[in-house]
Amino acid sequence: MAELPDLTRFDGVLFDLDGVLTPTAEVHMHAWESMFTELFSAWGIEPAYAEGDYFEHLDGKKRYDGVASLLRSRDVEVPWGNPSDDPSADTVCGIGNRKNVVFERVLRADGIAAYPGSLALVEKLQAAGVPIAVVSSSKNAREVLTAAGIIDRFPVVMDGVVAEAEHLDSKPAPDVFARAAEMLGVDPRHSAAVEDAHSGVRSAAAAGYGLVVGVDRGAGEAALREAGAHVVVDDLAVFV
Repeated sequence: MAELPDLTRFDGVLFDLDGVLTPTAEVHMHAWESMFTELFSAWGIEPAYAEGDYFEHLDGKKRYDGVASLLRSRDVEVPWGNPSDDPSADTVCGIGNRKNVVFERVLRADGIAAYPGSLALVEKLQAAGVPIAVVSSSKNAREVLTAAGIIDRFPVVMDGVVAEAEHLDSKPAPDVFARAAEMLGVDPRHSAAVEDAHSGVRSAAAAGYGLVVGVDRGAGEAALREAGAHVVVDDLAVFV
């Protein structure tokens, strides 16, 4: 591997959450698969849900945008609805809320822990005085960070709740990474973004980050580089 950049030399380092700091991507994947497999079967939708659907349509996006994207890929359109929709509602929001019920149940039952390598990097950056933030599309970000015992490490959490309140477009649009840099008080051009999703890498690249690190947890090195990652690693421990 070529020599890696020193992340302590950047003005700030902004991390995606699911799949970067914590293995919650696995919980999300399981929740999406369970919910969509049942839904597609009940509605007679073909082709059946597959693992590739997660990476293509759901990974890194805001929950409702992901639902709409996946349904659109099957030529299915349903009313958008409202975020307050009951999980039983056959709307984009209702379907998204249905998935969230499964996710929260698994999170409460099993808990979550940060990836050791990611936590070691966070500690190294904190010791060096480098500002850090979380940039997540998830509305569950604070719950996940709390469950993992690391929420106090991040003074800025740019999550799905903030994105919805401020009407920010979902990844791969640059909005959330651009806004997170503002919240942290850093210039993206002199900051690093760390992502494991194609959409997240595209978002950070579009926001003009000086370094975009792709963490390959299954998205594929070539795909992450094509999306705009300057460096791709298997684990953030390599930066410690």
